[in-house]
Amino acid sequence: MSCTDPPRDLASIAAKDNELVFPSFTADTAWELGNALRSRLLEFPTPAVVNISLANSGQLLFHTATRSGTQPDNDLWVARKRSTVLRWGNSTWYMHNKYAGNEGAFAAKFMLGDTAGQYAIHGGGMPIRVKGVEGIVGVIVVSGLKQEWDHQVIVETVEKYLKGQ
Repeated sequence: MSCTDPPRDLASIAAKDNELVFPSFTADTAWELGNALRSRLLEFPTPAVVNISLANSGQLLFHTATRSGTQPDNDLWVARKRSTVLRWGNSTWYMHNKYAGNEGAFAAKFMLGDTAGQYAIHGGGMPIRVKGVEGIVGVIVVSGLKQEWDHQVIVETVEKYLKGQ
């Protein structure tokens, strides 16, 4: 199984990311969305992790491995992607393409120094936006597939979820 590759130009990425706005977002939403992501990811032979948390408190609303074979490293990637979304308010796929995947240039631009390892500009981290709310309310992270598919699985699943609302 695979995904269509997401766009690489910033305008298209931003437009798609900004379309994905929820009418509301609760623990029930996270549960439904998390299970939808897990079901979609089960179509892939590679194990992955799904993580959904709130932005303001960091409260974990959903976390699962899709199958045996994930590693503690997946959770480190989740934390790094989440930190990037929280700090810059964009998807990690957007940030990846903005800096052409160059972690060194990204770290230098923001003078991250010793904290650079806390952030990742690899696809798979997506902000949760709610209509009428300033800023992001949470973060969705997928880790385990190729980074462009980590991102695209989120996009496709959120689109499908929102169409059903």
